[in-house]
Amino acid sequence: MLEKGLTHTSTLTVTDQLTAITLGSGDMAVLATPAMMALMENAAMLAVAPHLPEGSTTVGGQISSSHLRPSLTGACVTATATLERVDGRKLYFHVEARQGDTLIGEGTHLRFVVDRTRFMENAKL
Repeated sequence: MLEKGLTHTSTLTVTDQLTAITLGSGDMAVLATPAMMALMENAAMLAVAPHLPEGSTTVGGQISSSHLRPSLTGACVTATATLERVDGRKLYFHVEARQGDTLIGEGTHLRFVVDRTRFMENAKL
């Protein structure tokens, strides 16, 4: 059952493949904002995955986040997502990213509960 308070923390190590230079979001060898936000989405997805009906998953609908501090290659970054509200198929999360004890980004994320098969059929053009 999807209830307020469900949480998960996902972790990554910053590699060259996750830098702003490689992803094209900047020109420095630091964790790219899109990579940090993907980690936040991953944490949200995994926070609720065990509680979904069979055949369902969640998809991202919106994310808004600050990116406050850079993380160099080799740094360990964690993202924690906490489910704050359930409104039908809409799931609202608070997300934050940290490098050690330092907050490097935070924001909100909206996910939708969808039927996997129907979603993929609707994706066909």
